[in-house]
Amino acid sequence: MNTASPESSTRRAMCAACLRPQQTCICRWVTALPNQVEVLILQHPMEVSNAKGSARLLHLCLSNSRLEVGETFEPQQLQALLSPERRSVLLYPETENASLGLATPQPFDEAWLSKPLRLVVLDGTWRKSRKMLYLNPLLQTLPRLPLRDTPPSHYLIRKAHLPDQLSTLEATVYALAQLENDINKFDPLIAAFDGFVAQQASYVKRSA
Repeated sequence: MNTASPESSTRRAMCAACLRPQQTCICRWVTALPNQVEVLILQHPMEVSNAKGSARLLHLCLSNSRLEVGETFEPQQLQALLSPERRSVLLYPETENASLGLATPQPFDEAWLSKPLRLVVLDGTWRKSRKMLYLNPLLQTLPRLPLRDTPPSHYLIRKAHLPDQLSTLEATVYALAQLENDINKFDPLIAAFDGFVAQQASYVKRSA
């Protein structure tokens, strides 16, 4: 016999789109936008259930995006995700500690912008994303795209270890604006992100 109350059943009901409980659904902030540069989001498993994570919102907003969950990907699977009809570039700083034994990335120059591109994004904490890079040698060889002149982060609900650290959504939006040479195209996604952050902050205040 089911003894669960209607209230507890409602609390457990999940939104099929954003994969969150219906009471904390973020679909109201989804702002659909077309993106010329394809986006492949590789999400660390520990980020899937993180209420403060922005990758799911990003994926729902970008019409040309794919989200895959994992820490280590099979080489054949990763090779298929990085299919050759587009050139893949990794959203990651150019500099990296040589002591980690990482492969040297391919060079990235302006000539790449004339070809169909795929932006590969690692969604995880700085430590987790670095481990994902280490565990997937194919990612190490991709040319890297560092961000330039980004504004301060709006990600007030999550502690940053460095002043210039951004959420996955913010970093991807600024990278797309850079690659597509359109600084204002993705502003609606930042506005949507502000709404998402405000919603999450309100939950924190209620529970305090």
